[in-house]
Amino acid sequence: MASPSTDLSLETEAPNAPVTRERRLNTDLQEHLPKPYLARAMEAVDPSHPKGTEGRDPRGMSVLQQHVAFFDRNGDGIVYPWDTFRGMRAIGVGFFLSLALAFFINLVMSYPTQPGWLPSLLLSIHVKNIHKAKHGSDSETYDTEGRFDPSKFDAIFSKYGRTHPNALTKDELNSMIKANRNIYDFLGWIAAAGEWNLLYSVAKDKDGLLQRETVRGVFDASLFERLQDRKKSS
Repeated sequence: MASPSTDLSLETEAPNAPVTRERRLNTDLQEHLPKPYLARAMEAVDPSHPKGTEGRDPRGMSVLQQHVAFFDRNGDGIVYPWDTFRGMRAIGVGFFLSLALAFFINLVMSYPTQPGWLPSLLLSIHVKNIHKAKHGSDSETYDTEGRFDPSKFDAIFSKYGRTHPNALTKDELNSMIKANRNIYDFLGWIAAAGEWNLLYSVAKDKDGLLQRETVRGVFDASLFERLQDRKKSS
């Protein structure tokens, strides 16, 4: 029970809601990162990268746009299914899975990003409108405008990183996916599970862990660039 001097307005755990104790928040984040509550438009920041990924030019794009722009292979601002396929292959995804993902991703995300009311027969995704295709049942690290929310990103690990403070095991990853589900959001459930499991399959370390820096890199696409360079060099 809280003492009389406790400021209940600052408590992050409620005695009658055990889930708030099981999934803890980092109450000291502001001591390691300036304004962690402030969603960053162009940089994916955390305490180890307070200014984002060094050496990368965001090119005026939101963090979500940067994530998608990796698949814009010719830089024209539009991602077609064959662009998605090539991007998946570039980061080490298998041929047939890349083929399936290219169709599914563009099928789902194409129409919301169109500049007008008519759908695209070529299933094009417009990078500038990608915030309109954000799905639910996710970590909410991207806000609805495509900014990067440092507090939501940190919560991925403070809530679910039980074995290691800066990494997720496969079981912990699955726990997070299930916990983030919004009621009846079946498309969001499928999309979130697919995204995280794909990330785990291509980027887990030798101990089967998904490291914090790996996850941060997927949000601004710096991980994609590293995976692409690694595949080229090998």
